[in-house]
Amino acid sequence: MPMFIRKMLHAAYLKIMTVVVFFAPSLRHTVFAGTGSSGQLCEHIIRTGAKKVIVVTDKPLRELGVVESAIAVLLAADVDVAYYDGVLPDPTFAQVVEGAAVAKAHGSEVVLAIGGGSSIDAAKVIAAAATSDASPVDWVGIGKIKHPILKLYAIPTTSGTGSEATIGAVISDAATHEKAIIMGDCLLPLAAALDADLMLGLPPHITAATGMDALTHGIEAYIGVWERGTRLEDARLAIKLVFDNLATAYHDGKNLDARNGMAMGAYYAGLAINQVNVGNVHAIAHQLGGKYGIPHGLANALVLPHVLEFCCQEAQQSLAELSLLVGVGSEGEAPAVLARKFIDAVRELRTEVGIPEQMDVIKRVDFEAITQQAIQEGATYPVPRLLDSKNVMQILTSIAKPA
Repeated sequence: MPMFIRKMLHAAYLKIMTVVVFFAPSLRHTVFAGTGSSGQLCEHIIRTGAKKVIVVTDKPLRELGVVESAIAVLLAADVDVAYYDGVLPDPTFAQVVEGAAVAKAHGSEVVLAIGGGSSIDAAKVIAAAATSDASPVDWVGIGKIKHPILKLYAIPTTSGTGSEATIGAVISDAATHEKAIIMGDCLLPLAAALDADLMLGLPPHITAATGMDALTHGIEAYIGVWERGTRLEDARLAIKLVFDNLATAYHDGKNLDARNGMAMGAYYAGLAINQVNVGNVHAIAHQLGGKYGIPHGLANALVLPHVLEFCCQEAQQSLAELSLLVGVGSEGEAPAVLARKFIDAVRELRTEVGIPEQMDVIKRVDFEAITQQAIQEGATYPVPRLLDSKNVMQILTSIAKPA
């Protein structure tokens, strides 16, 4: 399809979506933040009268004792707690169905997600599947969950996805490895706890990848072309917090101030993308995650500087503003210079936290399929420049190690 037609269709799509969201109800949820906030969230759940809670998490977190620490208040109050700890990175529909079966057998009234984005995303769809006999596959898309779901709460233990602040969940097809996005207002957790105490033991490589994920969310929300809500303010807060705190959290994982800063940064980034969605970095990164199992934050970090190069002219003013925001540029410098300085700063931060520029798992034989899928996904986002085959191929070549 010629590029000018793709641009026209993209513009029309964004106008339609603008009308759709104009009539959507405003969403609200409660946030507890800081030391001990997981306990405050548990007290909140108890005050709602809940008697049966299912915790959705992963086995490593349970084995480390993080889960029991987070829900100590529930356990002390003799709340009936069940566990589904079968969530793996890039959760699948099979895991969702399995978790929903546990919730149904338990008679759960509440779903409490504890973990990274995978656990929170899985918990969202489990909360819906536990009150329905329909297949979760049928909910792929926007607004297809029409029935009441279990009450949903979240305690993130990483500072990356911001899923605790969004209405979306990413679930993988185990057979095709393709990632599906399920979105609906009901998937926004009713409340979340940003408890940095639970993040102090996060390994450096996960700190790095999830932190770059949050940065990607903030940047993509900021440079997007869709004006809505507080996306600019939230995105700026997210980007500044990541630049100020990620390197410290990476090098000194026990630094509580840095962990708090990253927790808030990821949350604000989630708020930003909840209003305007993501962009071309995700369009490519989702394919890398689905095809090769590359963790989502790492995939975003690999792609991010290259996509910023790709849309540097179209997003020049926004990138220039971000350069001033993070302190790598000076007032009076030309926008083109400032934009370049910001992209360089992103690369430097990525290097500082130990993320490689290339990975040998990415294979040239897959480039064509990845490119077409990325172009198709990117067309659904409010991006400043639409992806094309030539440039996606160039990006893939840049991040794949030569054979």
